[in-house]
Amino acid sequence: MPSVLIASAATSKVLIDGEQVPGVQSIEFKVKRRQVDIESVGSAERIGVECGLITVTGSIRVRSLYKKLDELLYMPVTSSFNMVVELRAGNELIKKITFDECYVDDKSFELGADGVGVTVYNFTATRVREE
Repeated sequence: MPSVLIASAATSKVLIDGEQVPGVQSIEFKVKRRQVDIESVGSAERIGVECGLITVTGSIRVRSLYKKLDELLYMPVTSSFNMVVELRAGNELIKKITFDECYVDDKSFELGADGVGVTVYNFTATRVREE
């Protein structure tokens, strides 16, 4: 297996609750662990780190819109969804990224001069697993 695998946006897939999302332009996410430095008296250096909560945030850009995410955003009682990103090189699956218990935080819409609308959905997830 080569040390560098390049995923193809054209063959990769994003699935929400098992349904492929059409028109995905991009997806990005960030995983952050809360970290607090432990200080030492009489020293300018830390002596350790206390780690805590891991947060997962991200956004997905979709050509025009994705009705299911719109519905989830506007529901009076929030409901979670699961999202799976299948990164592929050609037909070969090179990585599967699973986001559990996702919630849509907000969305923005842009209609550019080229006449194609793009909706950006921002989400949070309870956890992310990379296989």
